[in-house]
Amino acid sequence: RGLALSHPDHVAVVHGGVVRATQTPQGQPALVIGGGSGHYPAFAGWVGPGMAHGAPCGNVFASPSASQVYSVARNAENGGGVVLGFGNYAGDVLHFGAAAEKLRAEGIDVRIIRVSDDIVSNTPENHRDRRGIAGDLPVFKIAGAAIEAGADLDTAERIAWKANDATRSFGVAFDGCTLPGASEPLFHVEDGQMGVGLGIHGEPGVRDEAIGTADEIASLLVQGVLAEQPERTDGGYQGRAAVIVNGLGTVKYEELFVVYAKAAELLETAGITPVRPEVGEFITSLDMAGLSLSLVFLDDELEQHWLAPVDTPAFHRGAMPALDRPRRETFWEAGADETPQATEESRRVAEQVSDALALFERVCAREEAELGRIDAIAGDGDHGQGMAYGSKGAAA
Repeated sequence: RGLALSHPDHVAVVHGGVVRATQTPQGQPALVIGGGSGHYPAFAGWVGPGMAHGAPCGNVFASPSASQVYSVARNAENGGGVVLGFGNYAGDVLHFGAAAEKLRAEGIDVRIIRVSDDIVSNTPENHRDRRGIAGDLPVFKIAGAAIEAGADLDTAERIAWKANDATRSFGVAFDGCTLPGASEPLFHVEDGQMGVGLGIHGEPGVRDEAIGTADEIASLLVQGVLAEQPERTDGGYQGRAAVIVNGLGTVKYEELFVVYAKAAELLETAGITPVRPEVGEFITSLDMAGLSLSLVFLDDELEQHWLAPVDTPAFHRGAMPALDRPRRETFWEAGADETPQATEESRRVAEQVSDALALFERVCAREEAELGRIDAIAGDGDHGQGMAYGSKGAAA
């Protein structure tokens, strides 16, 4: 609500998140991006001309529900179909997928893009099965620019996947972040060590090693990403790359600039030209101490859309052409349709459902700590909290 009040020309609040304050042009595909909160400016900060049309916002580090995704998509869609974009995490895959099924059942064409840029989370052969981290920024920026330039739904989907397949990210963490209300960080990194291969929800790295200087960390990240540099071809990639150095919350701009200075030097040595580099906080993780490097190996088409203007609360570039897009006065809301009268049979079923949900709520509350402990072994440790919140809400 505060975001919308401070950026009234960009966004408006609807159930589940935010949409553009102006109507999506008739027939234009709607790019709806989202995930858990705690990552600002991702994802609500990227809603505006040249990028997203809407963003469902889940709880901190938790996927938005299917109803949130559905509501935002219904408010953003205007006859051109929907592209749903999110990082490749289990909860997002589940809930965005369920929303897509409901939208499709109502005759709306929906395409799904799962960003998967994190090189440590799977093999190069399984790039689309990796998790999404800071690569969300260039993938959604490029897809949004393509839509602004007139791409239809098929073209927008193709370009979004092309951007994802050209994007590689690698990061390190110096300490974990703490969920609001929790007494301990989700993970710790020992003094003098760094976690290599961080996740953006507090997932620990794949290994710990001695912390290096800024130059040494830059070298580690550049070498890791360039290990998957594609071959240079006529009409394709020719050594030009979008470059993003992303801070996760407590590593601030001065330090990020020091890392980028070395990274730029190493890229030049490797014969790579940075194209409109971005250094700053783009996908944060509350107060997490960490940073990542992302490269998008550009061809002419991707570069055109990477450089295109964009105007959102948290990401600006160039000047958008003057467009006469009216402000929205009405929004779709759930429950507006008439509900039929209940029958005796439906009341009996409702009582059974209510009893089952109440039992589920009690079990999840009792086992919250254990579910979180199990999840923390390989994930971010918030599964118990998510199940407790979700079951309580369902029972209510």
